[in-house]
Amino acid sequence: MQQDNPAIGFIGLGVMGGPMCANIAAKHSAKVYAFDMNASALDTVSKAGAVACRSVAAVAAAADIVFLSLPGGAQVREVCLGPDGLATHGKPGMVIVDLSTTGVAEARAVAAELAAKGFLFADAPVARTREAAQKGTLSIMVGATDALYARILPLLAYMGSDIALCGGTGCGQVVKLINNTLVFEHTAALAEMLVVGERAGVKAETLLAVVSNGSGDSFVLRNHGMKAMLPRVFPEQAFPAPYALKDLGYSIELAESCGVEPRLSKVARQYFEAAVEAGIGAKYFPAIIELIDKK
Repeated sequence: MQQDNPAIGFIGLGVMGGPMCANIAAKHSAKVYAFDMNASALDTVSKAGAVACRSVAAVAAAADIVFLSLPGGAQVREVCLGPDGLATHGKPGMVIVDLSTTGVAEARAVAAELAAKGFLFADAPVARTREAAQKGTLSIMVGATDALYARILPLLAYMGSDIALCGGTGCGQVVKLINNTLVFEHTAALAEMLVVGERAGVKAETLLAVVSNGSGDSFVLRNHGMKAMLPRVFPEQAFPAPYALKDLGYSIELAESCGVEPRLSKVARQYFEAAVEAGIGAKYFPAIIELIDKK
């Protein structure tokens, strides 16, 4: 194991994973081994300096620390503990850092099973936009021991500008799920109020500009409101409604396990379920304003 200059693996090169891997490949002095089932995504990070691998097993054999950026908990478990996964083909002592958003219980269960096999695990879900992933200015919320956090922090700094240790294993996911849930709830509230404002005679651009100078200002208003809802630009392959539903499902499960009834979360979930039913689920999730504007 190379402690000072570890070989890095990266699995999952999607909308967020691709730019994150490219940043590591451009900034890290040792080799970065990458894998994704999408050949085009793999080719893109290869041009940034990563070594293209044909399988998870190939990454496991070459890397000391492996980052994951996957759709959800089921994929993380399969890549970590499946018959062709990291624990099967990797070296004991390998560090696995999950940048995906998963359930808290899932993260803790995978970490425990990996620990029994001699592997270290940290959950480090990321927040902010694809642009932030490209610029290396993500917010990263980490669940790990103090010692493991100290080891991976210099590598996380290749991808993020705001990195925080939130507690032990699973605590990164706790904070990420709360972050995302607040975003989804606020997006639904903003969509409602934008339509109300327009129908009451205030132009949307005026409403957003004025509210942004008051106590109603927020990240959601300045980003999802000004950049997506105002121009009605909702590209596909960004962050669609099913992704929001996945995270809300995890969040609702977490809240209920803590004895809290997540009423607002369930209302937000209804909006994203309706977006899927209406055939606009593939669009960037602020497109829920289209549902409200049709009524």
